Order: sequence, then structure tokens, then C-alpha cells
Amino acid sequence: MTGKKIGIGIIGGGLMGREIAAALRRWPALIDHPAEPELVAVCDINPAALSFFERIDTVQLTTTDHHELLADPRVDVVYIAVRHDLHERLYVDTVRAGKALLAEKPFGIDGAAADAVVAAIDETPESFVRVSSEMPFFPGAQWAVDYVRSGALGRIVEAKCTFLHASDIDVNKPLNWKRQKQFCGEAGVLNDLGMHTWHVPLRLGWTPEKVVGILQDVVTERPGPDGTPQPCDTWDNAVIHSWARHDGAPFPLTTETKRIAPGQKNTWEFEAIGMSGGVRFSTKNPKQVEVFAFIDVPGVGREQSWQQIDAGSQSVWPTVTGPNFESGFSDAILQMWAAFLAEYVGELGDGFGCVRPDEAALTHRLFAAAIASHENGTFVTPEA
Repeated sequence: MTGKKIGIGIIGGGLMGREIAAALRRWPALIDHPAEPELVAVCDINPAALSFFERIDTVQLTTTDHHELLADPRVDVVYIAVRHDLHERLYVDTVRAGKALLAEKPFGIDGAAADAVVAAIDETPESFVRVSSEMPFFPGAQWAVDYVRSGALGRIVEAKCTFLHASDIDVNKPLNWKRQKQFCGEAGVLNDLGMHTWHVPLRLGWTPEKVVGILQDVVTERPGPDGTPQPCDTWDNAVIHSWARHDGAPFPLTTETKRIAPGQKNTWEFEAIGMSGGVRFSTKNPKQVEVFAFIDVPGVGREQSWQQIDAGSQSVWPTVTGPNFESGFSDAILQMWAAFLAEYVGELGDGFGCVRPDEAALTHRLFAAAIASHENGTFVTPEA
């Protein structure tokens, strides 16, 4: 490997911190990538969480104080995955420390927090900040994006992007911070998972002009630490219907973000349908992309047809994996990091990139408009 050496620090050694550590160990799977990352430091306020990273021989610092990690000259890039109410302080500290940042969604607990981070970025011209969203880096998702960009849809009729799982279908699941407004934020599931449903639409230029929100708080109580029921006051499911534009023409755009979607595990889906063509992709069947077209059927004539195509393994950055193999979640994380670090060193080109700070800040305005719409039962125009 001959790419630019980049020291990586992780703040938050939980589920996603461990996933990122594993992804970086798979870096040799990428072909001719311009960066060579190395995990050198990890911070978590829980010392027990740090034990996982002791098996990684490149890690030179483990600490419970994020200031110590940010002061380490070996750290060039920081990935942060912590509670939403901690985002603003840690993100601002990271930017002002001169480190590049891959931030977890929702980029602050609310719009004010996101704006504070953006202000810190604006005050630090050399800063480089992006926001995590892995699902669009599946090869089939990239095919769908490229299909829409090709113009094959013609006049668009409708589009939909969803993120569905059933992590909260067990009503006896203990209360945690993601189910408490004070830690997760007013937007609830939209804060926790909403970036997944908006990364692709916003990158395609589909910024809603007005929205209608339909929100559900399905499970209103969960067992506390002692088993006594405690209030669970965040939205579990959120559907946002909106009007956006594609090539100047208005169309209905729907996003669904759900923690309680019976039968689901962790499914991301995208669909766009137009007068001339259409495309569908779901991570439930990660190798399959559906494309709509008009075809000539022998003996029948011209007919409408949804055709199924296998997407293979290749995504934004080429890998050593055979192109006929299917891709999975760990591959999507590797591709997200490949895109992030390629853009960081100025080598991404026209490739699909991670969520930008302005896009992340915009989602907070969309979420606030959806909540207002749900409360008053009308269309709401998101604040500029």
C-alpha cells in the first residue's frame, strides 16, 4: 500500500466504533486507494468498552478523555459515534482541534446544534467534515443513483426511500437513551435513522418544498433499570410525504423511517418511477436491482416490463472481490470510508460521497417541519 498515511481516532467505542475498526482492518481489499488509514487512538468514557480495541496492534492510545485524543498529533481524522446530545460539543471540539471529522447522524440533537457545528466549520476554513450514512454505498444503490442521473426516468412520477427495522418490536426491551427525548432529541427515530432515507434524495437534488409528517409513538413505556415502566417519549416510526422537483417538474417524494416495522431486520430501499423508466433496490436482496422499461415481446408487441439484474460486488471504489459476488453491510461501511478518505485527500472525483454538513443541517429543518405538520395536520414549508 502506497497511499497517504492517515491516523484515525475513534470517539465512542460501541457498536459502530467496533464496526469501523473492523472495516479499517479490511483496507487492503481496496485497489489503488490514495489513502492508507491506521487506527491509532480510541476514546470512550466507559473503560470496559476500550478492551475490544486492545487486540488491534496499531492502537497506541486508549483514553476516557476526548481532549487527550484530540491533542494527539498522530490523529488526523476522527470518527465520533456517541449520544445525540453530546454531538455538538464533541464535533465542535474536533473541528477546532484541526482534525478532519466523520460524524455520526443526526449531526447534533437538533437544528440549533447542527448550526453551531456548521458555524465552527465556517470559522475553520481548513476543516473537512462529512456525516456517516452507509446504506447508499451498496452496489445496487449506486446503480440506482446512476440510473436516475442518466435521465432514463423521463418525467418522474414518484420516488420513495425507506429505512425499516424492528429493533423495538419487543415491548419488554429495556429503555435506553435512543428512546428518551432528552438524549435522542425531539425528532426521535428521524434523528436516529433519518439520514439513511435522505442521503440519496438530497444528493439527487430532491429538496422538499413542503412536507406532511405522519409520526407514531407506538410503545409509550419501557422497563427502566429496576424493571419499573418508564416513559418512552420518542417517535418510533415516521413517514414524510413531500413535494420535490426533478428536472423542474414537481413529484411526490416519500420517506419512511421506522424502528417498528414487523418482519424487517435492517432494510434500506429506494424506488424512483418515471414515464420512461424506473429503478428499485432493496438491501433485503442486495444483489438484485429492478429496472423498468418498455420492451418488444416476440408475438405480443410492445409491453411494460420490470427486469431483474444482478448488481455484483463493486461500488464506489474498486475492490479485490470478484464482481459476481454479493455485497453486505460491512462492505458498505468499507466503501463509505473509502469515499470519505478519497474525498479527504482530494481523489474522489465524481464518485458518490458521504453526507455533507449542509445536507445534514437541512435534514433537521425537514424533521422539524414534519413534526409541525404532524401536530397541525397541514403541509409545512421547511425553513430556509
